[in-house]
Amino acid sequence: MSEPRIEHVNVTVSDPERAAKLMETLFGWHVRWRGPARDGGRTIHIGSERHYLALYTGRGVSYAADDFAKGRPLNHIGVEVDDLAAVEAKVVAAGLRPFNHGDYDPGHRFYFLDPDGIEYEVVSYR
Repeated sequence: MSEPRIEHVNVTVSDPERAAKLMETLFGWHVRWRGPARDGGRTIHIGSERHYLALYTGRGVSYAADDFAKGRPLNHIGVEVDDLAAVEAKVVAAGLRPFNHGDYDPGHRFYFLDPDGIEYEVVSYR
């Protein structure tokens, strides 16, 4: 490896199983690991062999909508895909609403909110 890269991002979600299933459906990722977190919560690692999201929930915690408000502290998670239209169709089929479509140099993008209100940016450079 010649330069540092992000290996994973740990995100708090209300339901790791639901979030992992959504990531499988939308991006074709697979579960790399699932198990207990050090504080009694649970975590699922989902992604590819080189990168993943750690989907975490605490033990006995109830989350409110404000816990997932944009910018607290996460603004969004960016996912690069080859076929933007195909992923957008999956987002819609999952009952989620794509928004803020845009073209910019050098790519194309849209955003969506997952069931917890976590924002994802989906981008293609093709």
